[in-house]
Amino acid sequence: MGDSNADNKLIRTKSAVFASAGSPYFSTVLTMMGAVVILSNIGASKGVSFGPLITDGGFFLFPLAYILGDVISEVYGLKAARRSILVTFALAFFAVFCFWVMIQLPSAEFYDGQEALERTLGPIWQIVVASACGFLVGQLANSWVLVKLKERSGERGLILRLIGSSGVGEFLDTLIFCAIAAPVIGIADAPSFINYVAVGFVYKTAVEIIFVPVTSVVIRWFKKREPSYGETVATS
Repeated sequence: MGDSNADNKLIRTKSAVFASAGSPYFSTVLTMMGAVVILSNIGASKGVSFGPLITDGGFFLFPLAYILGDVISEVYGLKAARRSILVTFALAFFAVFCFWVMIQLPSAEFYDGQEALERTLGPIWQIVVASACGFLVGQLANSWVLVKLKERSGERGLILRLIGSSGVGEFLDTLIFCAIAAPVIGIADAPSFINYVAVGFVYKTAVEIIFVPVTSVVIRWFKKREPSYGETVATS
């Protein structure tokens, strides 16, 4: 049945069940993930403070990338998750190259925003290096932990594996990102750096935990609508 259709091919790993990544749903989530990461990289070039709390302008976007990553890992498996992470990683660097070209292009006589453009997009490459390194390590760790937990529990324990995998991924991501990005946004002393890491980790993890019920609903929505996943659950 599913074996005759490449797009509906079933992927099984021990007790875990995954859908094929050859569907429009996977492409949609991957596109959203890339857009979120690129926008968060632009926003991260701005240092932001809420009283004693220090963060960056992309703070409200980046947790969404992990939520989308959880959807891909849970529904499509580790291989698809790795592919989406590497594609997003490449898109981030492509965006930086495009920004660099925009800055280098000769300005028209009437254009007076070159300095502002350089201030806004000029430091982006350093932010992207920080973001990409953190994203790569954090997302791979997040996906690996989630899939391994799913292999042990099957369809049970979705909420626990979402929380557990997010904690591991967000810690590694935040630590690596902050270590590279802190000097770019003006964080130079140890107390401010520790504050930056702690606030980033607590905030991102808290957002993911708060949105776990929503993430769970989205994951179940995808599972019900992916033909290969539906066939797998029905026959298992």
